[in-house]
Amino acid sequence: MASAPNNEIALKFRFFQVYKDGRVELFYPHNKKIPPSDDPVTGVQSKDVIISSEPQVSARIFLPKLKNPNQKLPLLLYIHGGGFSMKSASSPAYHKLCNQVAGEADFIVVSVEYGLFPTRPIPACYEDSWAVLQWVASHVNGNGHDPWLNDHADLGKVFIGGDSAGGNISHTLAFRVGSIGLPRGVKVVGVVMVHPFFGGTKDDEMWLYMCPTNSGLNDPRMNPGVEDLARLGCERMLIFVAEKDYLTVAAKNYYEKLRRSGWKGTVELVENEKEDHCFHLLDLDGDKAQEMRYKFVSFLKQDQFNLL
Repeated sequence: MASAPNNEIALKFRFFQVYKDGRVELFYPHNKKIPPSDDPVTGVQSKDVIISSEPQVSARIFLPKLKNPNQKLPLLLYIHGGGFSMKSASSPAYHKLCNQVAGEADFIVVSVEYGLFPTRPIPACYEDSWAVLQWVASHVNGNGHDPWLNDHADLGKVFIGGDSAGGNISHTLAFRVGSIGLPRGVKVVGVVMVHPFFGGTKDDEMWLYMCPTNSGLNDPRMNPGVEDLARLGCERMLIFVAEKDYLTVAAKNYYEKLRRSGWKGTVELVENEKEDHCFHLLDLDGDKAQEMRYKFVSFLKQDQFNLL
Protein backbone atom coordinates (compact mmCIF):
# COMPACT_ATOMS: atom_id res chain seq x y z
CA MET A 1 0.00 0.00 0.00
CA ALA A 2 1.46 3.34 -1.08
CA SER A 3 2.12 5.85 1.67
CA ALA A 4 0.32 9.17 1.61
CA PRO A 5 2.35 12.10 0.28
CA ASN A 6 3.98 14.37 2.83
CA ASN A 7 2.45 17.78 2.21
CA GLU A 8 4.75 19.59 4.62
CA ILE A 9 6.77 22.23 2.73
CA ALA A 10 10.53 21.97 3.15
CA LEU A 11 11.67 24.80 0.85
CA LYS A 12 9.90 27.65 -0.92
CA PHE A 13 11.36 29.74 -3.74
CA ARG A 14 10.10 32.35 -6.20
CA PHE A 15 8.90 29.84 -8.82
CA PHE A 16 8.35 26.59 -6.92
CA GLN A 17 8.19 24.86 -3.57
CA VAL A 18 9.64 21.56 -2.41
CA TYR A 19 7.80 19.18 -0.09
CA LYS A 20 9.43 17.06 2.61
CA ASP A 21 9.00 13.94 0.44
CA GLY A 22 10.98 15.57 -2.39
CA ARG A 23 8.09 16.51 -4.66
CA VAL A 24 8.45 19.81 -6.51
CA GLU A 25 5.40 21.99 -7.21
CA LEU A 26 5.78 24.72 -9.81
CA PHE A 27 3.72 27.84 -9.14
CA TYR A 28 3.23 28.52 -12.87
CA PRO A 29 3.20 25.04 -14.44
CA HIS A 30 0.89 25.55 -17.42
CA ASN A 31 2.63 27.01 -20.44
CA LYS A 32 0.47 27.64 -23.48
CA LYS A 33 2.15 26.65 -26.74
CA ILE A 34 1.34 27.49 -30.35
CA PRO A 35 2.42 25.69 -33.52
CA PRO A 36 4.85 27.12 -36.09
CA SER A 37 3.23 28.97 -38.95
CA ASP A 38 3.67 31.11 -42.06
CA ASP A 39 2.95 34.75 -41.20
CA PRO A 40 0.95 36.29 -44.08
CA VAL A 41 1.72 39.83 -42.87
CA THR A 42 5.52 39.68 -42.49
CA GLY A 43 6.21 36.74 -44.79
CA VAL A 44 8.21 35.05 -41.99
CA GLN A 45 7.97 31.25 -42.05
CA SER A 46 8.62 29.07 -39.01
CA LYS A 47 9.06 25.36 -38.33
CA ASP A 48 10.20 23.06 -35.53
CA VAL A 49 13.28 20.85 -35.85
CA ILE A 50 14.59 18.02 -33.69
CA ILE A 51 18.21 18.45 -32.62
CA SER A 52 18.49 15.25 -30.60
CA SER A 53 16.10 12.62 -29.29
CA GLU A 54 18.09 11.59 -26.20
CA PRO A 55 18.03 13.94 -24.48
CA GLN A 56 15.13 15.54 -26.32
CA VAL A 57 16.28 18.90 -27.67
CA SER A 58 14.56 20.91 -30.37
CA ALA A 59 14.37 24.40 -31.82
CA ARG A 60 11.98 26.62 -33.73
CA ILE A 61 13.45 28.25 -36.83
CA PHE A 62 12.16 31.52 -38.30
CA LEU A 63 13.01 32.37 -41.91
CA PRO A 64 12.20 35.90 -43.14
CA LYS A 65 10.85 36.60 -46.60
CA LEU A 66 13.71 36.18 -49.08
CA LYS A 67 14.64 38.83 -51.62
CA ASN A 68 16.07 36.16 -53.93
CA PRO A 69 16.38 32.33 -53.82
CA ASN A 70 20.11 32.47 -53.03
CA GLN A 71 20.02 35.12 -50.32
CA LYS A 72 22.28 34.56 -47.32
CA LEU A 73 21.19 35.93 -43.95
CA PRO A 74 22.85 36.42 -40.55
CA LEU A 75 21.55 34.20 -37.76
CA LEU A 76 20.36 34.85 -34.21
CA LEU A 77 20.29 31.99 -31.70
CA TYR A 78 17.61 33.03 -29.20
CA ILE A 79 17.16 31.53 -25.72
CA HIS A 80 13.90 32.13 -23.89
CA GLY A 81 13.56 33.03 -20.21
CA GLY A 82 11.33 31.61 -17.51
CA GLY A 83 13.43 31.01 -14.42
CA PHE A 84 15.01 27.85 -15.88
CA SER A 85 11.68 26.12 -15.17
CA MET A 86 9.02 27.67 -17.42
CA LYS A 87 8.17 28.87 -20.92
CA SER A 88 9.11 27.54 -24.32
CA ALA A 89 10.26 28.49 -27.78
CA SER A 90 6.62 27.87 -28.73
CA SER A 91 5.14 30.13 -26.02
CA PRO A 92 3.00 32.79 -27.76
CA ALA A 93 5.14 35.73 -26.60
CA TYR A 94 8.43 34.12 -27.65
CA HIS A 95 7.03 32.95 -30.98
CA LYS A 96 5.81 36.47 -31.71
CA LEU A 97 9.06 38.10 -30.54
CA CYS A 98 11.24 35.86 -32.71
CA ASN A 99 8.88 36.34 -35.66
CA GLN A 100 9.15 40.13 -35.24
CA VAL A 101 12.94 40.13 -34.92
CA ALA A 102 13.36 37.84 -37.94
CA GLY A 103 11.21 40.12 -40.09
CA GLU A 104 12.55 43.46 -38.85
CA ALA A 105 16.24 42.49 -38.77
CA ASP A 106 16.15 40.23 -41.85
CA PHE A 107 17.77 37.49 -39.76
CA ILE A 108 17.21 33.78 -39.50
CA VAL A 109 16.23 33.14 -35.87
CA VAL A 110 16.77 29.77 -34.18
CA SER A 111 14.83 29.68 -30.90
CA VAL A 112 16.09 27.02 -28.49
CA GLU A 113 13.80 24.51 -26.73
CA TYR A 114 15.89 23.42 -23.74
CA GLY A 115 15.19 21.09 -20.83
CA LEU A 116 13.44 22.67 -17.84
CA PHE A 117 13.65 22.07 -14.10
CA PRO A 118 12.46 19.88 -12.40
CA THR A 119 12.14 17.35 -15.24
CA ARG A 120 15.70 18.09 -16.29
CA PRO A 121 17.62 20.08 -13.65
CA ILE A 122 20.36 22.55 -14.47
CA PRO A 123 22.82 22.15 -16.29
CA ALA A 124 20.43 20.72 -18.93
CA CYS A 125 19.59 24.24 -20.11
CA TYR A 126 23.26 25.01 -20.78
CA GLU A 127 24.05 21.68 -22.41
CA ASP A 128 20.96 21.76 -24.64
CA SER A 129 21.62 25.33 -25.79
CA TRP A 130 25.24 24.46 -26.57
CA ALA A 131 24.03 21.43 -28.53
CA VAL A 132 21.75 23.66 -30.62
CA LEU A 133 24.59 26.12 -31.31
CA GLN A 134 26.82 23.24 -32.41
CA TRP A 135 23.98 21.91 -34.59
CA VAL A 136 23.67 25.34 -36.21
CA ALA A 137 27.44 25.41 -36.77
CA SER A 138 27.28 22.01 -38.50
CA HIS A 139 25.64 23.76 -41.49
CA VAL A 140 28.69 25.93 -42.23
CA ASN A 141 29.61 23.96 -45.36
CA GLY A 142 26.04 23.70 -46.61
CA ASN A 143 25.68 20.00 -45.82
CA GLY A 144 23.85 20.05 -42.49
CA HIS A 145 20.46 18.53 -41.71
CA ASP A 146 18.29 21.60 -42.35
CA PRO A 147 17.83 23.04 -45.86
CA TRP A 148 16.93 26.52 -44.61
CA LEU A 149 20.28 26.83 -42.84
CA ASN A 150 22.21 25.10 -45.64
CA ASP A 151 20.81 27.45 -48.28
CA HIS A 152 20.38 30.75 -46.45
CA ALA A 153 22.44 31.03 -43.22
CA ASP A 154 25.58 33.17 -43.22
CA LEU A 155 27.35 31.52 -40.29
CA GLY A 156 30.11 34.08 -40.36
CA LYS A 157 27.54 36.41 -38.76
CA VAL A 158 26.02 34.61 -35.77
CA PHE A 159 24.50 36.37 -32.77
CA ILE A 160 23.32 34.95 -29.45
CA GLY A 161 20.52 36.51 -27.42
CA GLY A 162 18.13 35.82 -24.61
CA ASP A 163 16.17 37.29 -21.73
CA SER A 164 16.28 36.56 -17.98
CA ALA A 165 17.44 32.93 -17.64
CA GLY A 166 18.09 33.02 -21.38
CA GLY A 167 20.43 35.98 -20.87
CA ASN A 168 22.38 33.96 -18.34
CA ILE A 169 22.58 31.01 -20.74
CA SER A 170 23.71 33.38 -23.52
CA HIS A 171 26.69 34.39 -21.38
CA THR A 172 27.66 30.77 -20.79
CA LEU A 173 27.48 30.05 -24.52
CA ALA A 174 29.70 33.05 -25.28
CA PHE A 175 32.20 31.79 -22.70
CA ARG A 176 32.21 28.33 -24.28
CA VAL A 177 32.71 29.81 -27.73
CA GLY A 178 35.72 31.73 -26.44
CA SER A 179 37.11 28.70 -24.59
CA ILE A 180 36.22 25.76 -26.84
CA GLY A 181 35.61 27.43 -30.19
CA LEU A 182 33.37 26.60 -33.14
CA PRO A 183 34.16 25.13 -36.57
CA ARG A 184 36.13 27.24 -39.04
CA GLY A 185 33.84 29.68 -40.82
CA VAL A 186 31.44 30.08 -37.88
CA LYS A 187 31.77 33.38 -36.03
CA VAL A 188 29.77 34.74 -33.10
CA VAL A 189 29.76 38.48 -33.66
CA GLY A 190 27.62 39.68 -30.78
CA VAL A 191 25.52 38.81 -27.74
CA VAL A 192 22.34 40.50 -26.47
CA MET A 193 21.24 39.93 -22.88
CA VAL A 194 17.82 41.27 -21.87
CA HIS A 195 17.35 41.65 -18.09
CA PRO A 196 19.71 38.70 -17.46
CA PHE A 197 19.77 36.60 -14.31
CA PHE A 198 23.09 36.56 -12.46
CA GLY A 199 24.12 35.92 -8.88
CA GLY A 200 23.85 38.41 -6.07
CA THR A 201 20.09 38.32 -5.47
CA LYS A 202 17.66 36.48 -3.20
CA ASP A 203 17.20 33.92 -6.00
CA ASP A 204 20.74 32.57 -5.60
CA GLU A 205 19.58 29.71 -3.37
CA MET A 206 16.87 28.83 -5.90
CA TRP A 207 19.44 28.47 -8.69
CA LEU A 208 21.71 26.37 -6.46
CA TYR A 209 18.80 24.05 -5.66
CA MET A 210 17.92 23.69 -9.36
CA CYS A 211 21.56 22.84 -10.13
CA PRO A 212 22.61 19.93 -7.88
CA THR A 213 26.15 19.95 -9.32
CA ASN A 214 27.13 23.49 -8.38
CA SER A 215 30.18 25.11 -6.86
CA GLY A 216 28.35 27.46 -4.52
CA LEU A 217 27.61 31.15 -4.67
CA ASN A 218 30.62 31.77 -6.90
CA ASP A 219 29.62 29.19 -9.50
CA PRO A 220 30.92 30.75 -12.74
CA ARG A 221 27.62 30.16 -14.54
CA MET A 222 25.81 32.33 -12.01
CA ASN A 223 28.58 34.64 -10.87
CA PRO A 224 31.29 34.71 -13.56
CA GLY A 225 34.70 36.03 -12.59
CA VAL A 226 36.72 38.55 -14.57
CA GLU A 227 38.95 35.76 -15.91
CA ASP A 228 35.96 34.08 -17.54
CA LEU A 229 34.58 37.37 -18.84
CA ALA A 230 37.89 38.13 -20.52
CA ARG A 231 37.44 35.00 -22.64
CA LEU A 232 33.99 35.73 -24.09
CA GLY A 233 33.90 34.61 -27.71
CA CYS A 234 32.23 37.61 -29.31
CA GLU A 235 33.16 41.10 -30.46
CA ARG A 236 30.36 43.14 -28.93
CA MET A 237 27.62 42.90 -26.36
CA LEU A 238 24.39 44.74 -25.56
CA ILE A 239 22.90 44.44 -22.07
CA PHE A 240 19.40 45.67 -21.22
CA VAL A 241 18.39 46.31 -17.61
CA ALA A 242 15.06 47.56 -16.25
CA GLU A 243 14.90 50.25 -13.57
CA LYS A 244 12.40 48.39 -11.34
CA ASP A 245 13.87 44.92 -11.88
CA TYR A 246 15.35 43.21 -8.80
CA LEU A 247 17.98 41.65 -11.14
CA THR A 248 19.32 45.01 -12.33
CA VAL A 249 22.02 45.34 -9.66
CA ALA A 250 23.46 41.93 -10.57
CA ALA A 251 23.39 42.75 -14.30
CA LYS A 252 25.14 46.07 -13.71
CA ASN A 253 27.78 44.28 -11.65
CA TYR A 254 28.32 41.93 -14.63
CA TYR A 255 28.69 44.96 -16.92
CA GLU A 256 31.28 46.60 -14.66
CA LYS A 257 33.27 43.38 -14.26
CA LEU A 258 33.24 42.87 -18.02
CA ARG A 259 34.59 46.37 -18.64
CA ARG A 260 37.59 45.80 -16.35
CA SER A 261 38.19 42.17 -17.35
CA GLY A 262 40.50 42.87 -20.26
CA TRP A 263 37.98 41.55 -22.78
CA LYS A 264 38.76 43.11 -26.16
CA GLY A 265 35.15 43.65 -27.27
CA THR A 266 32.75 46.55 -26.81
CA VAL A 267 29.79 46.52 -24.44
CA GLU A 268 26.79 48.83 -24.11
CA LEU A 269 24.32 49.01 -21.21
CA VAL A 270 20.78 50.28 -21.84
CA GLU A 271 18.37 50.91 -18.96
CA ASN A 272 14.63 50.68 -19.52
CA GLU A 273 13.39 53.46 -17.24
CA LYS A 274 10.30 52.94 -15.05
CA GLU A 275 9.97 49.34 -16.27
CA ASP A 276 10.10 45.97 -14.55
CA HIS A 277 11.60 42.62 -15.43
CA CYS A 278 10.86 41.51 -19.03
CA PHE A 279 8.04 44.03 -19.32
CA HIS A 280 8.16 43.81 -23.10
CA LEU A 281 6.78 40.27 -23.14
CA LEU A 282 3.49 41.47 -21.64
CA ASP A 283 2.77 43.70 -24.65
CA LEU A 284 5.16 43.28 -27.56
CA ASP A 285 3.36 46.00 -29.51
CA GLY A 286 3.59 48.59 -26.74
CA ASP A 287 5.64 51.72 -27.33
CA LYS A 288 8.38 50.84 -24.83
CA ALA A 289 8.59 47.24 -26.12
CA GLN A 290 8.92 48.46 -29.70
CA GLU A 291 11.58 50.97 -28.63
CA MET A 292 13.58 48.20 -26.97
CA ARG A 293 13.18 45.90 -29.98
CA TYR A 294 14.36 48.70 -32.29
CA LYS A 295 17.55 48.95 -30.22
CA PHE A 296 17.92 45.15 -30.29
CA VAL A 297 17.50 45.04 -34.07
CA SER A 298 19.81 48.02 -34.59
CA PHE A 299 22.51 46.18 -32.65
CA LEU A 300 22.08 43.12 -34.86
CA LYS A 301 22.24 45.19 -38.04
CA GLN A 302 25.05 47.49 -36.93
CA ASP A 303 27.51 46.22 -39.54
CA GLN A 304 25.00 46.78 -42.33
CA PHE A 305 24.30 50.32 -41.08
CA ASN A 306 28.02 51.10 -41.04
CA LEU A 307 28.24 50.15 -44.72
CA LEU A 308 25.55 52.66 -45.77
